Amino acid sequence: RQQRVLLWGVLLAAWEAAWGQLRYSVPEEMPKGSFVGDVAKDLGLQLPALSNRGVRIVSEGRTQYFAVHGKTGHLVTAERIDREQLCRLVEQCVLRCELIVEGEMKFYEIEVEVTDINDNTPSFREPEIELRVSETTAPGSRFPLAEAHDPDSGRNSLKSYELSGDEHFSLAVQTGPGGDQRPELVLAKALDREEAAFHELVLRASDGGDPARTGTARIRVTVLDANDNAPVFSQAEYTVRVPEDVPVGSILVTVTATDADEGLYGSVKYSLKIVSDMASDIFHLNAETGDITLLQSLDFEEGNYYELEVQAHDGGGLFDTAKVTTAVTDVNDNVPEISVRSTLNEIPEDSPTGTVVALLHVHDRDSGANGEVRCSLDGSLPFRLESSQGSYYRVVTARELDREQESEYNVTVRAADGGRPALQSSTVLALRVLDVNDNAPVFAQERYSARLAENNAAGALVLRVRATDADWGENARVRYRLLPAGSLVLRVRATDADAGTNGRVLYSFGDVPDSVNALFSVDSEGGEIRSAGPLDFEEKSKYSFVLEATDGGGLTDHCEVQIDVTDENDNAPEI
Repeated sequence: RQQRVLLWGVLLAAWEAAWGQLRYSVPEEMPKGSFVGDVAKDLGLQLPALSNRGVRIVSEGRTQYFAVHGKTGHLVTAERIDREQLCRLVEQCVLRCELIVEGEMKFYEIEVEVTDINDNTPSFREPEIELRVSETTAPGSRFPLAEAHDPDSGRNSLKSYELSGDEHFSLAVQTGPGGDQRPELVLAKALDREEAAFHELVLRASDGGDPARTGTARIRVTVLDANDNAPVFSQAEYTVRVPEDVPVGSILVTVTATDADEGLYGSVKYSLKIVSDMASDIFHLNAETGDITLLQSLDFEEGNYYELEVQAHDGGGLFDTAKVTTAVTDVNDNVPEISVRSTLNEIPEDSPTGTVVALLHVHDRDSGANGEVRCSLDGSLPFRLESSQGSYYRVVTARELDREQESEYNVTVRAADGGRPALQSSTVLALRVLDVNDNAPVFAQERYSARLAENNAAGALVLRVRATDADWGENARVRYRLLPAGSLVLRVRATDADAGTNGRVLYSFGDVPDSVNALFSVDSEGGEIRSAGPLDFEEKSKYSFVLEATDGGGLTDHCEVQIDVTDENDNAPEI
């Protein structure tokens, strides 16, 4: 049977994948690591690239019930799943999760239906039931019995009751408004206390599993002397509306019944006869006063409607029943939750407008306006929010970035619900802007000049030049060099209005001999220009050359350097 369910889930998932949503089915109580579906195949993802793309499964709850197997691409169970624990209030148990592909900034919704297995036996809240019945009770009278409880669903849920004992009693089963079966003990034959003061019966409850599971309760009927007045409730139905933040210990309602008899037969006590497991943990009925108090905090998101059946019985075994319905109203008690599904820590400054830097999911467990969430970004930053599918948002760049103006951003995303007052939460995305070589180095001066006396020592410092670059790191590292003779620095153009030979233009740069590179050197890192050896004023008194600054990305700037050699009295007169 499990193989048929798994095959159906795989076929359905293949059909759903084309619509961006996967659906699978898996029985409850499967061991950890059990196969659920081949998400890699259904989504067309290549296995070798799964780990590189950062594929993972996320869900809203604290417990992650599913995971993706990195080598096979299979969706497997990450925990043993108990359907009755997760979905005891719903017929169809569906767990939802999302497959996040971080490398592509994509997500896929996955629904997994957890099917029931017959792993629970029908049970009664009280295995021993005590009934007190007057001997004057007419045949055909009915006595409601406590229902058996079976957490399983479908064919594995509670199906039938059976009574065994003696001829005085039979069993009738009524169908409640919700389709539940309510057993009743029917008096088939008149009682005679002098003949039998007690009657012992056994009530069996069976489910529809194969094989069926059975639970039992023993019924002891005590036959009482005559009691001709039954208790009567002041109302047939009590209705209560309370906010979910009502304090624990509060009295929600008081039920009241009166009995016209006196003494033991007129003394009324109260009890809960039909109540769900969840309601029995939340509400308490005082048997003496009829006060129904709150045992634990209410939560609208977990349960917003409860129905109780209260019985009032006197000392002679006569009773009356009333229904108590409690409606829970929502209070804005849940803060919106922001989950960062995927984010970038670094972004190049030349990234185009609209680049996605984060994928966010927002959720508020409240309902109505209290659960409606609005998101916004704090401050005037070059980013904006875009609403994506469902409750997803994308943070994208709103304009071009400039690392030289701002190198780091702390983007605060704020989520506020529609309650009054509104509850809000926030998260901060830290983003570093990576440098791009978009700035060339710039010399502090376009033209440098220096004076140096002739006969200087080799290695003498002539002058120091400096160029700066607004970029960062290697892109801002500047190196200097003397341009060799013949290097193209720029192209100039001149025109002459004459024709022929008279209109031909000749260009010259002045006296820039190749010996400049032999006479001077520049420190590539510090920009210090030094002489390679002694200069002679009588040989040459002025040197002009071009210096180039280059950053780590290859961008350049140039400046002109002029060095004047001053005369020293180093020559004697000649006759």
